[in-house]
Amino acid sequence: MTSRLNRRQFVGRTAALAGLAAAGPLSPAFAMRADRMNILCWEGYNSDEVLGPFRSANPDATVRAESGTSDPDMINKLRAGETSVWDLINVNQPWARDQLYPEGLIKPLNKERFMPYFDKMLPEFANYPLSFADDGELIGMPQRYGPFSFVVNTDVISREMAEDQGWNLFLDPAMKDRFGVLTYDNWNVIHMCLTAGLNPFAPVEGDDIGKFTETANAIFGGAKLLTDDLVAMNTALINGEIDAYFTGGTYTASPARYDGATNVRGITPNSGPVDGKGGVVWVELTSVVNNPDPSSLAEDFLEFVQDPEISKAVAFTEGTYNPVTQMGTDAVMSKFDSEELDAIQMDSLAEEMARSLDYQVVASYDTLIDIYTQARRS
Repeated sequence: MTSRLNRRQFVGRTAALAGLAAAGPLSPAFAMRADRMNILCWEGYNSDEVLGPFRSANPDATVRAESGTSDPDMINKLRAGETSVWDLINVNQPWARDQLYPEGLIKPLNKERFMPYFDKMLPEFANYPLSFADDGELIGMPQRYGPFSFVVNTDVISREMAEDQGWNLFLDPAMKDRFGVLTYDNWNVIHMCLTAGLNPFAPVEGDDIGKFTETANAIFGGAKLLTDDLVAMNTALINGEIDAYFTGGTYTASPARYDGATNVRGITPNSGPVDGKGGVVWVELTSVVNNPDPSSLAEDFLEFVQDPEISKAVAFTEGTYNPVTQMGTDAVMSKFDSEELDAIQMDSLAEEMARSLDYQVVASYDTLIDIYTQARRS
């Protein structure tokens, strides 16, 4: 897929590291030196809470980061020749194995160095399949992740009811004008497929095109609010303007929950059309770019973010909060207090993961996004 598709395509900001502008524009020369490292990433890894300690540990190095607006946008930078600029890339789980590694844009990690860290991760990430290429090479380390389906106000719609009804909740005539659509286009397409009883990661053809079209029209026709602003959507939910929103999860609900609105809850359906699963989970992988003259600090940083203190910083930074794979050890879990764990719905995280598919490339994206766009405009 060549269109925008990361869960954070909607954030609408390209975060810049403090002091980045003062350091001057990026150039290939930076990545060619052993005392420099450049990271292309999602927000969080470019925060002072994460990079500050690494800079302190490497005072003679220039460490810079830039956050992207979508996975494809970041990947296309490498395709356009910026493998000579970047040393690390942080994107969602399907891209490393499906595109980055086959195209020679990333290179294998040192298994002897990094495999022991999988033993410290949550059980569902031990030998996480999408961290490995078809040839068995380790090509990325997982860290942040989360279920991503929809969100409800549990004061109005109970968690149990929402989980049982799943996506059908948004087709209920009684919900007309009682829900919003958080317009993260690629995720909306995925979720509309699931609502229509379709597998978004397999080709959608024939009569199934009609099912998708009908569902897209129904969702947009029943929505009271359309926005790509998660704060506005959570506010509408808290204020009673809506009772639920289509597309959301731990990532979008966590700021409101951490502020005390624990009636805002991400929901993962109990069942669905793909192997009985109705939810989807995103997992970020960080990989070493196949830079022709790489920084020696790339793998050092990838190991650095496994540290318990830094893992916590990655989880709780930039205003949205997410679980991290390193929470499989007490050394990391002990860094989180009860309010933080409640904000990321740790009480149900394992069972929600078990009901979720791994996020993948949408097979018929070009066709479906055209239908989606027409439905949204109408």
